[in-house]
Order: sequence, then structure tokens, then C-alpha cells
Amino acid sequence: MTASTFRVEHPTAGTGGAGGAAAARAAAEPPLFRFPSLTTTVPKEFVHRAAVAEVMLTDWQRRDGGRFEVMAQWPRGHSFFTPVGDHHDPMLAAETIRQVGSLLAHAEFGVPLGHHFLMRDLAFTVRPAHLLVGDAPAALDLDITCSDVSRRGRQLTGMRYDAVIRRDGQVAATGSASYTCTTPAVYRRLRGARGVLGGGPVLPLTAPAAPESVGRRSPVDVVLSPGGRAGRWQLRVDTRHPVLFDHPVDHVPGMVLIEAARQAAAALLGRPDFVPAAVESEFSRYAELDAPTVVEARRAEPGEGGSVVVTGYQDGEPLFRSTVS
Repeated sequence: MTASTFRVEHPTAGTGGAGGAAAARAAAEPPLFRFPSLTTTVPKEFVHRAAVAEVMLTDWQRRDGGRFEVMAQWPRGHSFFTPVGDHHDPMLAAETIRQVGSLLAHAEFGVPLGHHFLMRDLAFTVRPAHLLVGDAPAALDLDITCSDVSRRGRQLTGMRYDAVIRRDGQVAATGSASYTCTTPAVYRRLRGARGVLGGGPVLPLTAPAAPESVGRRSPVDVVLSPGGRAGRWQLRVDTRHPVLFDHPVDHVPGMVLIEAARQAAAALLGRPDFVPAAVESEFSRYAELDAPTVVEARRAEPGEGGSVVVTGYQDGEPLFRSTVS
């Protein structure tokens, strides 16, 4: 796919009779307008967003085999991914990488719209020197390499991909992700009564932690509630949030869990201005909307590097694990 190109052209003038009259009218009209390629976003359905404003990707093309080039843009300001000081929010890298997976699945691997995706893991590392907010939106070029592509017959069932995000030719971030995808029929069998988009039971909304303690300005954007002791919280699930819950879903999106890990790390470190350099997350099961999720954070052991390990549990079972550096 290439960016849309719009052209406005007059009919070719004929000779004599009606054609002569047409030529005379055309001569009196303004000259031809030929616009260069104009940038648009990719279809929002391809990246599983309901709001066009939440689409980060602008174009893509296949290079060879499982290699692709994807273009993206980060806004100077965003209602949720707000700049941290004078830097773009590193979580923009996570959301951009997430969107790449669904874009390529639909546009290049033939997965029909309406199929369901389950993220197995997502990791990103940023280089803060190339995340500075400039005087225009950040234009990005992504090199994507797909691997571990699995199919059932001709239908894609999952894959892994690696991403290198460049800005002005410099590497601004790297990352990777993997996911599985299923047909609507298989998903209904898998999810049972809980597979009701926007119609199932949801826990009452809990009170937010103090925004400044988790690196947020507004309580609306806080995804943690006090958990009774240091290093422990309950996941705060606000299904009305226009970005985190951009459309009805039957489980907590993975991006909410990654944001919970970022906020938990900021709180544990006592650094509201915390800018994560890297986050590695693994997801072991669906995060249900009708059960409380416990989020715990601890400083990593000496052998684990200088980072914070955040773990989520539901009904005593592991849900996700993130290492925030």
C-alpha cells in the first residue's frame, strides 16, 4: 500500500464543435492541480482501533519474504501518552509495535477482520536522546522482521516479529512481540460466557492511587488502586477510558497491563518523573474484567539487573510479568 495520491484533472480537449467549446471552458478555468503523495493513517480496523486519532501507523510495504517497512507518526501531544518532560512517552513505542502486528496480519497475511488476537509477549527498549519532542510530529520508519510464522492450512495462527524504529535515520527504539490469532468460532468456544464484548459483568471502579505517585497528572489515567501495603495494588479497570478502552472488549487489554507495570515501577522507586528505558512483558492468560487483579512490584535481585519486576495475579494465578528498567 502506498499513501493516497489525489489528482484533479480536466478532460482532454477535443477539436472542433463541442470539443472546441470544452477547450475554451477549460482554458478559462484554473490550471491543473497535481498533488504529491499525501500521508494518511492506515485503516483503523487494521490496528484494532475505533478512533482514527489513536492510529500511529501511516503506511507499509513488503520488502522481501517476512521483512516489511512500516511508517508511523507520533504526535507532539496526546491525551494519554503525554510527554514525560521534554521526551515522547516511551509507551508510544509499545503501542506502535502492537499496532504493527495486527496491521501485517490483516494486510499481508490474510487474517480476516473480526478474528481475535492474544498477545503472548511484548518488549521495547528506547534511546531517550532520540525521543525528544520536536517542533513537529515525529516521523518514524520501522524495519520489521517476521519469524516463527505458524499456520493451520493457509490460515495464520500466530507469529513473532522484531522491530527497529528509526527517527531521522537514528535508532530511537527497538522491540519485539508475538501473538496468536483465532477465528470467531474458536474464540467463542475458548471464552465461553466471558466472551461478550462490552456486555459481561465488570468490577466496580475502584479509587485511584495518587496520580503524582505513579507518574500521572490526572486520576482518570491511573490504572492502580491502593492495595493495603507497599509494593501492592489492585488493577484499576475503567472501561470508559477513551484510549485504554478504545472499543468494547471482553478482557483487559495488554497495553493496560504494561501501563500498570510502568506505574507500579514509578511508585516503587518513588520517581513520578520515571521514564522507562525498557520494558519486557509476558502474558500467560486473559485478564478478566469481572475478577480483581493484584499487581505487585519488587526491586530486581542483583543478578536480574537494575530494574523492577512487576507481576499480576488473578484468583491466585499468574497473569502477567513485566521487567521495567
